[in-house]
Amino acid sequence: MTDKMPMVSRAPGAAKGLRTVILAGGKGVRLQPFTINFPKPLVPLDDIPVVEILIRRLLEFGLSDITLTLGHLAGLIRAYFEHRQELSSQLTLRFLEEEKPTGTAGSLALVPGLTDTFLVMNGDLLTDLDFDELVSFHRCEKAVLTIAVHRRTVKHDFGVLEIDGNHQVTGYFEKPEYHHDVSMGIYVYEPSVLRYIEPGKYLDFPELVLRLVRARERVCAWPYAGLWLDIGRPFDYAQAQQLFADRRTAFLTEKPEEV
Repeated sequence: MTDKMPMVSRAPGAAKGLRTVILAGGKGVRLQPFTINFPKPLVPLDDIPVVEILIRRLLEFGLSDITLTLGHLAGLIRAYFEHRQELSSQLTLRFLEEEKPTGTAGSLALVPGLTDTFLVMNGDLLTDLDFDELVSFHRCEKAVLTIAVHRRTVKHDFGVLEIDGNHQVTGYFEKPEYHHDVSMGIYVYEPSVLRYIEPGKYLDFPELVLRLVRARERVCAWPYAGLWLDIGRPFDYAQAQQLFADRRTAFLTEKPEEV
């Protein structure tokens, strides 16, 4: 896939008013020791928890109806927003606490009222994504599910050999680079997707995508070349802290002017 942005006309206000589900129930095992006694969405960048940075970005696009799906250390996340009345007063904020984990897709079956196009995203990411562009693309493509994707380059530090069945070397590549389009953890759903999710059953997002593909549903990928980091490991967290310190206004700026 090309890393160029799709040529789709951005409709100002396209995302405004959509329900948004933020997945905030993971244990953050890869980010330990930061998350042993602390929920990952509340890890701070400078002086602001990452989930608040994400929510403030959503508010800039008129996305104020937000449901947080909770699990690990749910009480701490609830308590944080109870004490952030200035922020919470700008939102229709709901909490859905799972009794047992149902996966990154399964939890959606428990969220009531998803009867129109809605957004879903992980609660541990940092991005300057334009949600109007994403939703405009989704609608233009008439997709049931759109996945925001980012181009990542993986460089090997070793020479990579191609070897045939007779142990003969047929190729040699010195420190090759491979390019992959990876999910950003940001999605646009049509409510029709929910019929592929059985309430109470564990289902992760990759399996949901495969179900849709096997059913010949239209699943699209929207390439985004802007700023994005998944805060999943200590190294990623350190990168996110530096990026936020250097480019703070990119994540907390005002919404682009409508023309």
